[in-house]
Amino acid sequence: MRFLVVDALAGVQAFARQLLQTHGFAADDILCCADPEAALARGLAFKPHFLVTDWFAKAPLTGPQLFQRLRQAQPALQLSLLSFDVTPAHQAEARALGAHFLLKKPFTADQLKAEMTRSLEALARQSPGLHGQVRDTIRTSRPTPRPVLPLLPPQPVVKPGDRVRYQGAVHVAQHVVHRQGETVVQLKGMTGFVPVEKVQPA
Repeated sequence: MRFLVVDALAGVQAFARQLLQTHGFAADDILCCADPEAALARGLAFKPHFLVTDWFAKAPLTGPQLFQRLRQAQPALQLSLLSFDVTPAHQAEARALGAHFLLKKPFTADQLKAEMTRSLEALARQSPGLHGQVRDTIRTSRPTPRPVLPLLPPQPVVKPGDRVRYQGAVHVAQHVVHRQGETVVQLKGMTGFVPVEKVQPA
């Protein structure tokens, strides 16, 4: 069974990979990507059975749209979603797509672990084609000591155009960039980048 994990944060990718491997899935069966466009290009060849993706609400190709594109080539594809914004409209769309869960960011390691375990067990019961493979993988995965899993630190939700407070002054966020496992913000009129945890909504 193959998994495709799509999230701009390297920490989320690494944690999801570690979590799936503790369930007994092979590293070669877990593909991680940082953005939906790369995930679509690689996913069409990888042919995942299960997609875990951020919503990517501002991207040209959103997480739900990525799922729909991949499902054309892989009709039995399963979906789970992650999002900083979880509104009734998001929840309705996730249900319409048949998502196993829509988990609000920031979340803890235990929250994602609980949702993924529940999803895999449900998939083993509900999907006859994958039932044996999922069931046997969960059953035969050897008990391992509880891994030290990173907590995903709460981060302010900042989008381009938002007013934020930095060093006592109010600024406008011009760009929000995810790089090397961290999120940074470029403030209007400033050339450098500021770690997202150093700004607060104004």
